[in-house]
Amino acid sequence: MSQNERDISSTERKKAHILYTGRVQGVGFRYTVKKLSPGFEITGEIKNLPDGRVELIVEGIEEELEDFLQAIRDSGLRRMIKEEDQNWSQATGDYRGFEITG
Repeated sequence: MSQNERDISSTERKKAHILYTGRVQGVGFRYTVKKLSPGFEITGEIKNLPDGRVELIVEGIEEELEDFLQAIRDSGLRRMIKEEDQNWSQATGDYRGFEITG
């Protein structure tokens, strides 16, 4: 792979699908994540699930997504997270902006 090909692939948009388990509902988790989102070039959604988990689906350049996920942990939410199940794939472009959807 040439350097140019590496540069292109490193800027491809990715999707991170994260399921947070722990004390993540009823504590302002979604609102804190929403408040962090304007500082990053990301799109997606966050919502509560009926089983007590919080689902985050976010798209952007991989490095930006990693930085966003770290900012979530650094915001004080880390102590509420018991597990963070991550699944990565190619972005679909389905999102405009970042919203709390449930």
